[in-house]
Amino acid sequence: MAVDTLLLELGAEELPPAALDALSDAFAAGIEKGLQEAEIPFQHVTAYATPRRLAVKVSELADKQPDREVERRGPALAAAFKDGVASKAAEGFARSCGVSVDELIHLETDKGTWLGYREQQQGESLQALLPEILRKAIQGLPVPKNMRWGASRIEFSRPVHWLVALYGSDVIAAEVLGLQASRTTYGHRFHAPNAIQLEHADDYLATLENAYVLADRKLRRERIREQVLAEAEVQDANAVIDETLLVEVSGLVEWPVALTGSFDERFLEVPAECLISSMKANQKYFHLLDDQGKLKPLFITISNIDSADPQQVISGNEKVIRPRLADAAFFYDTDRKQSLASRIPQLESVVFQQQLGTLADKARRTTAIATFIAEKINGDVANAQRAVALAKCDLVTEMVLEFPELQGIMGRYYAEQDGEPADVAQAIEEQYLPRFASDAIPQSLTGQTLALADRLDTLVGIFGIGQRPTGAKDPFALRRASIGVLNILIKGELNLDLRELLDAAAQQHQGLPKAEGLVEDVLTYMLDRFRAWGQEEGISAEMYLAVRARPVTNPLDFARRLRAVKAFAQREEAAALAAANKRVTNILSKQDHNGNLQVDPSLLQEEAEQVLFKAVTSRQEQVAPLFGTGDYQQALDVLATLREPVDAFFDQVMVMADDEAVRNNRLALLASLQALFLEVADISLLPQ
Repeated sequence: MAVDTLLLELGAEELPPAALDALSDAFAAGIEKGLQEAEIPFQHVTAYATPRRLAVKVSELADKQPDREVERRGPALAAAFKDGVASKAAEGFARSCGVSVDELIHLETDKGTWLGYREQQQGESLQALLPEILRKAIQGLPVPKNMRWGASRIEFSRPVHWLVALYGSDVIAAEVLGLQASRTTYGHRFHAPNAIQLEHADDYLATLENAYVLADRKLRRERIREQVLAEAEVQDANAVIDETLLVEVSGLVEWPVALTGSFDERFLEVPAECLISSMKANQKYFHLLDDQGKLKPLFITISNIDSADPQQVISGNEKVIRPRLADAAFFYDTDRKQSLASRIPQLESVVFQQQLGTLADKARRTTAIATFIAEKINGDVANAQRAVALAKCDLVTEMVLEFPELQGIMGRYYAEQDGEPADVAQAIEEQYLPRFASDAIPQSLTGQTLALADRLDTLVGIFGIGQRPTGAKDPFALRRASIGVLNILIKGELNLDLRELLDAAAQQHQGLPKAEGLVEDVLTYMLDRFRAWGQEEGISAEMYLAVRARPVTNPLDFARRLRAVKAFAQREEAAALAAANKRVTNILSKQDHNGNLQVDPSLLQEEAEQVLFKAVTSRQEQVAPLFGTGDYQQALDVLATLREPVDAFFDQVMVMADDEAVRNNRLALLASLQALFLEVADISLLPQ
């Protein structure tokens, strides 16, 4: 069986840059899946992509399926012969196998003996199997939106122009999207527009690079990164390379060339975030900062041509960016003519959610929630109320309407200009933090108050109208909102009860169709998010379940318990004590124990139970103040020393004594032991 390299390439008009990675990965995955299903051996599959092509290279691919022995089973032996003569069933089976009855074999199975036939089946060739594999792979691509071109009925993301299917140096006959496979590819649209004949599949990358095309996505991105950093160094500046922008830019060029342009310094009067958003969103430029972190009047653009006169390219980009930045300056100047507070009435006409009213309605509800929170955490109630009133006002400004990603940021700028308290202005920006699980939380108490109140109102309201997340659908980002609330309460060390917060939020909503059991429903949903939260801290599902088994509704307290259980699980005593607690749980549940924890020392007959009683009593005194301060890790460290007397008790004491009083006393002792651990978590749920 021979092996060689397979190259597949689909050439097209410029593909959507945002979808390029997904299309490339899906193409490679489709080819790999097809080869695996066809059982054709190969070493590795590599995906390549540029704006004008999707390509896959398969290394050390066999030229055919391996030969295999095929076993077929026919009728049972009892039905195959009658009086030594082959039955019609036997003859029919033999004909289907293309042999005589005498050439059939007997197959012994658990269910008896059967007629059978074994034959060597020749593997099909790659030439025969690949066309269908290729067709299915392309058909399964996640194309954002198909289009047709010319008079053809063929559909794809963009018009297609060429197809390469090369196994080693041989072309594989295949037709996809109306294209016949060949060895012909094309280089850069301008630098190398003529057809290129590939002699061998292994020549692909080098041949394209000679034709001004970097087909390797990772290499192209790193080339862009290196060039941007080099250009920044020439300008004595620091380049900010946004990874999302880098991916998008690399999907726009085949032969990247970084060039530095400039814009008028007068535009620096506009907040830097506005200029950066305009440069990134509209022109895909990288911006530069000075050593103080301030924006410089420079940008780096990635050209798709290596121009003989790069200054012409730079000048063209400078002409394009000037009106873009002028628009941003115009939006900023226009917005500043009106205070944020004067925009509050406009929120009456902006719908938050049809059943939950406008942004003005949301602000009224959030004000009450924020007041409740601010009072609980000794925050500035007046500032919290003012921050809520102004929080969404920047959503109706020209700048945020043009650049939605600036919400909150522009609110802070406009609030500062209006002379609002610094605490209020900071909170307006911080209300959207954290944006994702590992993001920073608001640093100010007012910001934390606003961020919590806004999310709690959304969670209760959306659940209250029956729009809770289902499966992968979460249109209101309630999972992110829940984890955001947990992170603020935990990282901000806010000692607040989640049920109380949700009660306060629910009281602001009237007539919700799902009001019954609403608070408990949302509470359960949010506490269940601790499973995802814990994963980032290395907390296992069993640790989460151990704490979740307790009626804890204070997220800060919940997190402390999780961390304590995680540390306890590392101890060598953990498994034994978890097993002991499991045993205690089973014993108490089977005996329908009434929860009595009072132990009568005079009924303790065995030395092991006397020792355990003294140990439990001693540990109760030691851990009580630790439980009071929430120092659960130290408490569990103390309780870990109970392993030896617990093991001795189970080895030497018969819990189910004949004497009822002795038996109940021993059950009370076990219940006391269990209660100690349950002050933190149900450790019987830990691995044993």
